[in-house]
Amino acid sequence: MRSKDLRAVPLAAALQPADDDPVAVAEQRAKIDAIIAEHSPKAGSTMLILNEIQSQIGYISKPMQGYIAEKLKIPLKDVYGVVTFYSFFTMKPRGKHRVAFCLGTACYVGGAEMLIEKAEQILAVKIGNTTPDKKFTIEACRCLGACSQAPVVMVDDNVHGRNTPDRFITVLRKYEKV
Repeated sequence: MRSKDLRAVPLAAALQPADDDPVAVAEQRAKIDAIIAEHSPKAGSTMLILNEIQSQIGYISKPMQGYIAEKLKIPLKDVYGVVTFYSFFTMKPRGKHRVAFCLGTACYVGGAEMLIEKAEQILAVKIGNTTPDKKFTIEACRCLGACSQAPVVMVDDNVHGRNTPDRFITVLRKYEKV
């Protein structure tokens, strides 16, 4: 049995919210309920609802997915399918700043791997994780569409091009202060 195989865990246990999960926190659950109430009368509203919840809460945990599916009266697999298909959704809380390293061809050839290694070294976390102080989440992504500026890193919604490991450190320092 693989530890990450959800089939090995009873569904109810996999969807049981932790005490700090947004579904378990009344104020956050009220936000989720308001978003669902506002958009659910519309046909095909699942994506719109998930986008709004991601925007306001920052992530969509497995217990949140179960709650949303129940409220929308749709199968959990439909909600889970959308959340896992689109890369802009996340099931874990992100840091205050999202640092995304482009792995498109131009960026990869231009040294994206060196930038990722530098980020992992400086922030002491591996790609796909958040720093213990919740300040940064580092992620890899596909092409950011700025190939002429390769290698590219996007911090929050700001694209930073023509990076070297040293230049990346300068970029990162700007966000450490924020």
